[in-house]
Amino acid sequence: MRPALERQFTTHDGSSLFYRHWPPTLAGPDARALILLHRGHEHSGRLQHVVDGLGLDEFAVFAWDARGHGRSPGARGDSPGFAALVRDLDAFVAHLGETHGVAVGDIALIGQSVGAVIAATWVHDYAPRLRCLVLTAPAFQVRLYVPLARPGLALLRRLFGNFFITSYVKARFLTHDPQRIASYDEDPLITRNISARVLLELGDAADRVVADAQAIRVPLQLLISGNDWVVHRQPQERFFERLGSPVRECHLLPGFLHDTLGERERRLPLNAIRAFVERMFAAPPAADSLLHADRDGYTRDEELRLGQPLPPFSPRRLNFAATRLAMRTLGRLGEGIAIGLASGFDSGSSLDHVYRNQARGRLLLGRLIDRGYLDSIGWRGIRIRRTHLLAAIASAAARLRAADQPIRVFDPAAGHGRYLVEAVQALPERPQSLLLRDLDATNVAQARALLDAAGLADIAHCETGDAFAEAELAALRPHPNLVTVSGLYELFSDNQLVAASLRGLAQAIERGGYLIYTGQPWHPQIELIARTLTSHRGHQPWIMRRRTQAEIDELVRVAGFSKLAQWIDDWGMFSVSLARRD
Repeated sequence: MRPALERQFTTHDGSSLFYRHWPPTLAGPDARALILLHRGHEHSGRLQHVVDGLGLDEFAVFAWDARGHGRSPGARGDSPGFAALVRDLDAFVAHLGETHGVAVGDIALIGQSVGAVIAATWVHDYAPRLRCLVLTAPAFQVRLYVPLARPGLALLRRLFGNFFITSYVKARFLTHDPQRIASYDEDPLITRNISARVLLELGDAADRVVADAQAIRVPLQLLISGNDWVVHRQPQERFFERLGSPVRECHLLPGFLHDTLGERERRLPLNAIRAFVERMFAAPPAADSLLHADRDGYTRDEELRLGQPLPPFSPRRLNFAATRLAMRTLGRLGEGIAIGLASGFDSGSSLDHVYRNQARGRLLLGRLIDRGYLDSIGWRGIRIRRTHLLAAIASAAARLRAADQPIRVFDPAAGHGRYLVEAVQALPERPQSLLLRDLDATNVAQARALLDAAGLADIAHCETGDAFAEAELAALRPHPNLVTVSGLYELFSDNQLVAASLRGLAQAIERGGYLIYTGQPWHPQIELIARTLTSHRGHQPWIMRRRTQAEIDELVRVAGFSKLAQWIDDWGMFSVSLARRD
């Protein structure tokens, strides 16, 4: 048995999680690592046989106990949510870089069952540049065996709050190996329960990742157990069919039960994984660029479909027409819809109303309509994005203070600037300067009034300007060292426009300065928006092209920045990233 060291790391919310570290036993050319994610109900101690069976002795191997499992804290089988488990993985990878010197590009990630869904969601939402990803029996759809179990659980949770479900899974449904069956039954650290919150959010995340698997670009190997009684095979096959990875392979293992890497004939999948990992590390990563995804990518195809009219008298067309009619009649009583109809639902005025989150309208009905409008999932995500923007600005400002640098803030498309005012007021010390620009003179006037009311007029300046004018941005003086671009690039499909803006900002920002940028890799209401809402640009339909996280990150990287951190909401809709000027 390869010996393991026992460690702790601090994750994103301050919790201390337990992990095991198997140092390499052979010298390798560089710091290479395997990260193993255990199945649901289990823990990292049950992965010793995988470490030994793979025999990749020149790799350091790491595995942590997910919160609520094994020797990590938390109610057994629970977490603050499935997204918290994904953020734990992001924090763990950052910890490996800081503590063990392992670069993301030198990591092979191997996830099993629920761990495979955590891994796939992280790769989809955060777009890490991993060397490769292996998914074994991913729990994209758990077999619940009770009709309407998922909506029923969702209703019970809504009525009574979170509760726990005892797993029906017996060890004999997992593997044919008698020793693994006995060890599962006798292990006191096995967690039999799972919370309804985690189970339901696992399903939601899996649905999203399977539907948008084209966004995943890292080399990927999928192992499917042919006789799996715990999860369905069809979503695994759909995921592989839609996968965007230029390097990919799928292995069906006939007769295997759910514990793919703990089966009696586990040498078969372990040999396949070893060969795949060795092949991925034998040569530099394959070239793969998304810079032209605005012209020939799958989100461009989606954008074109959204611009096409639906068939006459189709139920969806009639439904969207009824929604538009309702908004233009009774909907006008609500202030948010009235603002959107007048200035565009993507305008600075509309966004400012969403940020304030105060239901307003004519009569009680108008306020009720506005409350429903403000509580839509898209606007809730936008407000979470604001929270993440404040966190990113605080992080960048702290880094500048640690380097004894004055803080000079710039936003090239600030709108009313409300989130910037809130962010600056929350900092322990005032910036040296604060420059806000916007193409709309009305937005500039509103931002100036907001800054005056906040007592920031002595350090702030507002002016009109084009956020896509490369030369104009490059000529900024003094050079800013903390630039925020929030919600702008998502409104424009053309990557050349975004690239020009980023080049201008790269020339303006001091080396070592910071760029905060946002993205919209996913939106569950993208068709509803396209067919019912209008844009500020000539009241045309608000048709958005989703730009995957990998795509926006590449645009930023090519411009001369290195991504340091990312925040994203639980639904994977709106991301906020922090990058440093190289």
